Amino acid sequence: MIARPRVLLADDYPAIATAIERLLSIDCEVVGVVADGRALIESATRLRPDVIVIDLNMPNVNGLDACRQITQADPRVKVIVLTGVADADIRQHAFAAGACAFIAKHALAGELLTAIEKAAFG
Repeated sequence: MIARPRVLLADDYPAIATAIERLLSIDCEVVGVVADGRALIESATRLRPDVIVIDLNMPNVNGLDACRQITQADPRVKVIVLTGVADADIRQHAFAAGACAFIAKHALAGELLTAIEKAAFG
């Protein structure tokens, strides 16, 4: 049996989070879904996922700050930033914060699964 990457998902819009969770659950083990950055940081420590899919705009702690804190605390975890704004400057800041991939929500389905597999299995 092929291992399924353990994925933690963070998005503050419930409908989007549910849709992404359904999409990911086909090929991944979704270990948690959170709606704010503070909960994400706590859940990342507790659940120890292989990959975190994080929206940039979240309450309490934004996605870039959460990414930075998580990757500094546990460099083995891979973070994929998901955003509705595909801006080159934001992309650069995401990679500087420790993200391994940056994906626009409009290109979600195939690109996100490919990025998770690459992050989890090299």
